[in-house]
Amino acid sequence: MSRLLTALAFTAAALPALASEVDDARADIEKTLGGVPSFVSQIADSALPGLWQQTKALEFSSDTALDPKTKALISLGVAAQIPCNYCIWMDTNSARQAGATDQEIAEAVAVAGMTRNWSTIFNGVQVDFDQFKAELGGN
Repeated sequence: MSRLLTALAFTAAALPALASEVDDARADIEKTLGGVPSFVSQIADSALPGLWQQTKALEFSSDTALDPKTKALISLGVAAQIPCNYCIWMDTNSARQAGATDQEIAEAVAVAGMTRNWSTIFNGVQVDFDQFKAELGGN
């Protein structure tokens, strides 16, 4: 019982901090996007600050190893494989805004499809991984 009361006390103490973090995240979303999309209200308060920080630091930042167009094309290739209509729509728009041509978009999706196809073959026929690496020059 003592542990339960201690856990409840810590939880209660953390709630104002969480509320502040959620409010800060929503304010930053509004500042960054010019508004808060309605789907944001459907995200758990406990998840929103971390999700937003990760998205902003990786996807929206220009201070990363990959340029925005490359990130959007990678994301589009993954989204096409999942598939996620929301992501496909957003990533296609993001790629275009970052300067991607229709051919670059089509090629990113084709490479993603080809990778999935080869993965299906390698796994389905159970290609020996060590032999695969040795034959293709890997260590």
